[in-house]
Amino acid sequence: MPLVELRRAVGSPPQTTMRGHLRALTDLGVISRHRQNEFPGSVDYELADPGRDLLAVREALRVWLLEAPEGPVSLGSAAAKSTVKAIVDGWTATIVRALAARPLSLTELNRLIAAHNYPSLERRIGAMRLAGLVEPSPGGGRRTPYLVSDWLRRAVAPLVAAARWERRHISDRATPVGRIDVESFFLLPAPLLRLSAEQSGACRLVAEIRGAQGENELAGAMIEIRDGEVASCVSRLRGDPDAWAAGSVSTWLRALLGEEADRLELGGEATLAASVVEALHGTLFGVGQGA
Repeated sequence: MPLVELRRAVGSPPQTTMRGHLRALTDLGVISRHRQNEFPGSVDYELADPGRDLLAVREALRVWLLEAPEGPVSLGSAAAKSTVKAIVDGWTATIVRALAARPLSLTELNRLIAAHNYPSLERRIGAMRLAGLVEPSPGGGRRTPYLVSDWLRRAVAPLVAAARWERRHISDRATPVGRIDVESFFLLPAPLLRLSAEQSGACRLVAEIRGAQGENELAGAMIEIRDGEVASCVSRLRGDPDAWAAGSVSTWLRALLGEEADRLELGGEATLAASVVEALHGTLFGVGQGA
């Protein structure tokens, strides 16, 4: 599309806004820019391969927003933008990771997260609560613990899709997936998993990450399954599990997206490990969940 036609198609935003977005998307390789030889100064824009892949991230986000607790949220709406900002701010401030482990009050979060002061954490929690990502514990009193909503647990779906896109197309500029991210990817959806009632045992989920000094490290979670339901999930990897699943970050991202799960290394009771991996994907993307 030429610029004029493209601008009209997206609702005729101000030219400066339009050009700013086009520059950013071109810089990311999402769209390509072609000058028309027959019309000096005229330019066409086209969706590039990374842009086509980005549509899958968009779809994961769109589906997740439709499941909002207070009713469907339309992608591109003011509510969608504020929700995405709330979850990104909560994720980068490690609030999401902290609450994935257990309910915490603002005072407790302030003790755990040194990088942000109390007012900053309070603003972020307020935005997350308004969006339906967290909720106060009933009868919590003055120092109310905040609980992660099931909707926030399922937000791992668009986050995993986005992380996979970044590693595939802009790995040189994207923030690496680290320990906190990996633990959150497992801890958040774990309480929602449902397996066969005949299945029980401890399953260790492990991803190999690059440490601060460039060394290889392991990150993940240990999930205890009892009669098909999750009894506990912790980030401590010590112990002797009945089953385990391991792989690189890229392999895990693909597996959670339902792609090439067979590339994960399974050990011990392999059937249990495979069932946990399948349940993670199904929980996040609605496979077999009645979605």
